[in-house]
Amino acid sequence: MEELVRQIIGYLRDMWRFRWWGLALAWIVGAVGGVVIYTMPDKYESSARVFVDTQSILRPLMSGLAVQPNVDQQIAILSRTLISRPNVEKLITMADLDLGVKDAAQREALISTLSKGLQIRGTGRDNLFTLAYADVEAARAQRIVQALVSLFVESGLGGKRQDSDTARRFIEEQIRNYEQKLVDAENRLKEFRLKNMALLGDGARDYVTQIAQLNGQLAQAKLELREAENSRDAMQRQLVGEEPVLLPQTPNASNVSIPEIDGRIDALKRNLDDMMQRYTDKHPDVIGARRVIEQLEKQKLEEVEARRKAGPGQFGSLNSNPVFQQMKLSLAESESRVASMRARVSEYESRLAQLESSAKMLPELEAEMTQLNRDYAVHKTNYDSLVARRESANIAVEMDNQSGIAEFRLIDPPSLPVKPSAPNRLLLMPVAGVAGLAIGLALTFLLSQLKPSFVDGRGLREVTGLPVLGTVSMLSTPERRRARLRGLFAFGGGLAGFVGAIGIATVVLNIIQG
Repeated sequence: MEELVRQIIGYLRDMWRFRWWGLALAWIVGAVGGVVIYTMPDKYESSARVFVDTQSILRPLMSGLAVQPNVDQQIAILSRTLISRPNVEKLITMADLDLGVKDAAQREALISTLSKGLQIRGTGRDNLFTLAYADVEAARAQRIVQALVSLFVESGLGGKRQDSDTARRFIEEQIRNYEQKLVDAENRLKEFRLKNMALLGDGARDYVTQIAQLNGQLAQAKLELREAENSRDAMQRQLVGEEPVLLPQTPNASNVSIPEIDGRIDALKRNLDDMMQRYTDKHPDVIGARRVIEQLEKQKLEEVEARRKAGPGQFGSLNSNPVFQQMKLSLAESESRVASMRARVSEYESRLAQLESSAKMLPELEAEMTQLNRDYAVHKTNYDSLVARRESANIAVEMDNQSGIAEFRLIDPPSLPVKPSAPNRLLLMPVAGVAGLAIGLALTFLLSQLKPSFVDGRGLREVTGLPVLGTVSMLSTPERRRARLRGLFAFGGGLAGFVGAIGIATVVLNIIQG
């Protein structure tokens, strides 16, 4: 600590040798600063206060139905982004500042000056904004602030309308895109269903359900076939003990009656008529019945021909035994039913084999069907959500148009300043004096370092590294003391005069400015 104090004292002693140089430079800097401050042009600041009311009675009432934008955040962003080049160019036109602009360089300089000078100050919480600008002409400053207020209000309202229109156009475009995607998905799903309807079913029955149902129908048809065959076999066994009675031979073969064949043909024709009322010509039961009728008619012709060759008296009609005839008719009906059931069983077995052969394709079809349904569901969900958002946006726009979500109120109109707001000469003049003193001290320190000296033997020994044998002191005489005292008074007077000059200049400037 002692070493530091000694070093500081040494620096001060060295600087004291060049005190007159420092004082002279301080006077020069102070004088130049005073002249500069005096010649600085006066600037007049015009300001206006705007209150943005973001509260509306409709906002809580329409909560959940309409889009509720963060108006406070929008206004805050607007206040920070209002001073942009396009807005400044518009402001120049609104305030008639471009009348004196002759070339592009002057216009760029004017834009730069306005961008730096325009101020938008907000309290933050109360949505109260102060718009200000300082200019060398009070009337021009007022015009600029008036134009800035108009631009602030128009940017707020126009920005909201522009954002709403942009959002609505975007939503409408997305709705059209998703509507087309939804139609395409529906068409793909419809085409896939129509193409694979046999495997996928009719929508209410899937493949497994079809297999199970077809197996049940096949089992039921086989059961009915066995029942019909058992009934036919029982009738054939009962006919073994019955004897037919033959009548005289009929010359015409078409009039010959063979009860067992004619009964079956009649029963099959009645059954065929009944089936034609329910089925088409391509139905398996219809085709089987016609095939059996053709076989029986052929069999009848062969039987007639065989009996004609066997001799007369072989043709006749079994009309002497009613029980025999009834049993023959029942047997014919049983034969027809057996043939029909066999055709049905064959058809069911063919369908079942076809479904089982397509079992390998079923997982791929189900996976593709799931993908199509998932795509359709995604597009449908997005489409419904976009439509709901569009309606909500429409309600919000109507609500904004009717009530005005944000209302701009001009609290204080742009003022016409009568006193300059800048420069603050009362502050700048003392600052110039302090700056002059600081620069004078810096000069003395610099000179002391450029022309060093030693005030004692210790410092000389530390710098040179040589032993100091002794020192010679200067004796103080009365003349030297008086000269030193006069020097101190002169330096003090010069320093006091500098401070006094700064103070007097400050008062004078205040009087002139006032």
